Amino acid sequence: MPYNQLTPEEERVIVNKGTEMPFTGEYDRLFSPGTFVCRRCNNPLYSAEAKFHSGCGWPSFDDEFPESVERHVDSDGRRTEILCAHCHAHLGHVFEGEGFTDKDTRHCVNSLSIRFIPEGKELPPVLDG
Repeated sequence: MPYNQLTPEEERVIVNKGTEMPFTGEYDRLFSPGTFVCRRCNNPLYSAEAKFHSGCGWPSFDDEFPESVERHVDSDGRRTEILCAHCHAHLGHVFEGEGFTDKDTRHCVNSLSIRFIPEGKELPPVLDG
């Protein structure tokens, strides 16, 4: 089964490693129970319980589901890029040592890279491209 169809803006972020403008994403201010999945392949990435308000303008999480997110040195050599471990969709960047939560980790994620599934709704099947 192919990956989910992406809009041109989603493709710019997910495939071409772009960034959405801060404070514009649909999930920056969403704090409801549920699960955040990869917009491209539906791989479960983050529990809403791991989401916190950082004030950075993008959804922030201090933990991911086991083996759901990969970390790679970004092309700028300074930051750490985070990718969906299943389809390698660009999610954003991870930062450590900022002190926002006890876990001291902030996954700074583009809303365009994820999709929210409310608690009680069935998670969609994970897709292969």
